[in-house]
Amino acid sequence: MRRVLVVDDERNITFVIKAILERGGFEVDVFNSSVEALKRLSEPRVPYCAVVTDLYMPDQDGMAVLAHMKDTHPDIPVVMITAFGTVDSAVQALKKGAFDYITKPFEQGEILAIIEKAANTFQLRNTEPSNESGDSRLSKTLVIGKSPAMQEVVRIVRKVALSPSTVLITGESGTGKELVALEIHRHSERVHQPFIKINCAAVPHHLIESELFGYEKGAFTGAVNSKPGRFELAHEGTLFLDEVAEMPLEMQAKLLRVIQEAEFERVGGLQTIKINVRIVAATNKDLAKEVREGRFRDDLYYRLNVVSLLLPPLRERRVDIEDLVYFFIKKFNDKLGKRIESVDSVCLKTLCSYSWPGNIRQLENVLERAILMSEGSILRSIDLPEEVFRGEASLPASSPAAEAFYDGVPFKDAVRKQTQAIEREIIEKSLLENEGNITRTAERLGLSRKGLQLKLKELGLSSQGPRTSL
Repeated sequence: MRRVLVVDDERNITFVIKAILERGGFEVDVFNSSVEALKRLSEPRVPYCAVVTDLYMPDQDGMAVLAHMKDTHPDIPVVMITAFGTVDSAVQALKKGAFDYITKPFEQGEILAIIEKAANTFQLRNTEPSNESGDSRLSKTLVIGKSPAMQEVVRIVRKVALSPSTVLITGESGTGKELVALEIHRHSERVHQPFIKINCAAVPHHLIESELFGYEKGAFTGAVNSKPGRFELAHEGTLFLDEVAEMPLEMQAKLLRVIQEAEFERVGGLQTIKINVRIVAATNKDLAKEVREGRFRDDLYYRLNVVSLLLPPLRERRVDIEDLVYFFIKKFNDKLGKRIESVDSVCLKTLCSYSWPGNIRQLENVLERAILMSEGSILRSIDLPEEVFRGEASLPASSPAAEAFYDGVPFKDAVRKQTQAIEREIIEKSLLENEGNITRTAERLGLSRKGLQLKLKELGLSSQGPRTSL
């Protein structure tokens, strides 16, 4: 998705930005009223990868747009447009969560680079489960976890938060590395100072130095004004380096120097800027392996890995899934105006048995879709996406099918055996809940009446007697 919303009360500005972005391959929706833009942005599913807003407008200004987006669509980057004399206000917006800012007058290359970066960041936050993702919307789920693994995470977070030590968070995509970084900041003495983040995978290699350290006017083509970098913005606070393994080796050396000496110079600048920043880094890669294979500096690895924190994948803490499900139900009831009160037992069992390759991020996406499409007050298995409902779940090593496979039964036969066992259990339970009524059971399972009868025959289940009454 490459659609951008632009709001500015000056029609000529929106006309120019629209033309630039469309030449860059984006679709653009333009609003000259912040009220109209906010009305559009209040819809449940907003089809934008970025929002560009003027800082000062009649009615509601850019800060109101930013606040609205942080509350309702925090995964969508917000870029501020500001005049030269109001850069300080734009910097404050960055500290409150804006993605970046553009200073009038701007050049075509500058605005395209910033929006490309915003679109890349949005994509990384919202990719399918097997790819990179990260989302601050999960910031409350840290405390949702009674599993020993998550209780240990909470214990470590509370213990290291009050120290100035650098923390390295590792784990699969979607396990909540950003939320843990935020929790460390929230429980630290820096809680009232900025929490600044940068996704190293979303920034082109040739731009990452200026993103981290800022630049002076004229430092390179397109640098029409000076601009602070992420380190400068995070002074006295916390800087979160997400996907740090994606940082090029040359930049790793410069990062190491800044961490060691707590000072740097902007790109094209001579003045040394001293900073006091707490570093929290994260990656879904094995950094020790990256070091061995020459893709990551060993000295930087040891500097970042003062305190290490491994987040477990969701499949290794299934006991937490029910609590997470009800957390997201409450969240999406509020967001989507729904009234789901509970989850039927078949649906909950399906959710708890699925392998969740995308972890919490995938679970959240699945539940948002299911709740949006649901009817009534109970979330049912037919509300789930087919790939989840059909049981594309992990196969426990101790299951009969797994044991049969390791005893020499062909793989396809072992999988078919496990699939039929799941189907039989779901159908029997649904028949019982619907007092054997074939029609209601078929509707509940999302099957035709004839389709259910064929499945009963295939599985050797009886369609006679009181359990299968019409």
